[in-house]
Amino acid sequence: MTTLLHDLRASYAFVERNLFLSRRYWGWEVAFLAYSIAGALSVSLIGADQGDRHLLLVLMVGAILWNYLSVVFSWIAETIAVERWEGTLEYTMMAPIRRWAHLVGSCLYAVGYGLVHTTVVFAVLVAFFGFDLSNADIGAAAAILALGSVSFVGIGMITAIMPLLYVERGDQMIYVVQSSLLVVSGVYYSIDVLPPWMQALARLSPATYVLDGVRASLIDGVPLTSLGHDLVPLVVMGLVLVPAGLVAFGLAERYAKRTGALKRVG
Repeated sequence: MTTLLHDLRASYAFVERNLFLSRRYWGWEVAFLAYSIAGALSVSLIGADQGDRHLLLVLMVGAILWNYLSVVFSWIAETIAVERWEGTLEYTMMAPIRRWAHLVGSCLYAVGYGLVHTTVVFAVLVAFFGFDLSNADIGAAAAILALGSVSFVGIGMITAIMPLLYVERGDQMIYVVQSSLLVVSGVYYSIDVLPPWMQALARLSPATYVLDGVRASLIDGVPLTSLGHDLVPLVVMGLVLVPAGLVAFGLAERYAKRTGALKRVG
């Protein structure tokens, strides 16, 4: 029990540390939030311009969900990159804490920050276009989003090892992964318009099922019991990706320590 409490305190310490980082760079946080709002508005205005209310809602939900998922992914995937920017990577990786406690703290902050960030974007979009939730199944949408968050945590942890393995190019590879997920996941369009080989990739992305399930529950009021085609893949992906992320991170950490990559900055 004492060891568990120590690990939980360590996890909270990383939540608090990331909060302090956000406060220190609040100017950048405001800039990124303004960019996210502008992007979401620009995409949603396409639906308004077409005079198609259903298209507008589809685009709004896509913009809101991608904002949340991309924020969660970015905070987790850039865990090592941020440590290296701050000059604390070697100290953090050599600290007497369990690595899962470190990652849990980073993931908890990523989810919390993503929810706050996305709530602001959602509020602005509702102020512009409105959003009738009278027929929506909020519980189903929340359940799908929670399962999707777990899957994205796993992908984020796997991607976070890139800066450990490739000091010079790892940071750039994070954005390549994020951009690829945006293209294949049907954020602003149906994956049916994609070429067959890209549709196959889309079915490997948890964002595809999150977007499909949340859109169905919020726009059409589809209950959770009718969303098995989205639930099952998300459950399977969560069970696979999170353990895979922990294992991959551990292997990459040992490799970085053995080769001296922790000390390198480029």
